[in-house]
Amino acid sequence: MAGLFDKQADLYLDARPNYPSEWFSKLADLTDRHGLAWDAATGNGQAALAVADHYERVIATDVSESQLKFATTHPKIDYRHTPSSMTDDELVELIGGENSVDLITVAQAVHWFDLPRFYAVAKRVLRKPGGIIAVWGYNDVVVSPEFETVQYRFHAETLPYWKYPNIQHVFDAYEALPFPFESVGMGSEGEPLKLEMPKTTSFEGIVRMFKSWSALVTAKEKGVDLLPESLVRELETAWGGADLIRTVVYKAFMIAGKVSV
Repeated sequence: MAGLFDKQADLYLDARPNYPSEWFSKLADLTDRHGLAWDAATGNGQAALAVADHYERVIATDVSESQLKFATTHPKIDYRHTPSSMTDDELVELIGGENSVDLITVAQAVHWFDLPRFYAVAKRVLRKPGGIIAVWGYNDVVVSPEFETVQYRFHAETLPYWKYPNIQHVFDAYEALPFPFESVGMGSEGEPLKLEMPKTTSFEGIVRMFKSWSALVTAKEKGVDLLPESLVRELETAWGGADLIRTVVYKAFMIAGKVSV
């Protein structure tokens, strides 16, 4: 996944939806302790900031130095660059050691991971018993029937430029995502918990969200503009005009679990 989102790192800061605070409260209620959390693939620290409301210390890691440059500083959060060359033992030591982490979070990213390797590290660092791992993502954004007609046509044009098979997990709402952990009542392997994320945004905001998609960057590198001005105007008309502020709903999904002991 290294480098996949480097070129649009600035767009992530304000284009992506905010994760509801109640998600983090519920996850915190599931862990026995609240000393150390690990937010993997933290990006600009969006999830890490919410985790820090419930844990004494958060280790927030990412393979992308570009993303970390836009991370929001916080006294409880320690941002660390974790290049793909780092060994598992080095990563375990960096995070806090074996059996040390109360909560692991991965927001809109686990589908890009080397899953067997990540899960092996997660099982080593998670506190046993009492530690929880939660992964989540989102795919569809619900605006209006008029907007979605244009949006789905646009999305169909992006399909050849996504990284497969990874992105298929997002399209499938994590229903086929391997997750070798014992369920804690917030989704399970094969049965993710379905959630919604409302966001109030402008038309400019929704366009910036589209531009943050890795498929658009990949297409642009191949000389293909998936979001030409003509399509932007069509989307704007379907939105209801450039000045209209709307509340949209992102369709999300989560799986949380613990190490079986």
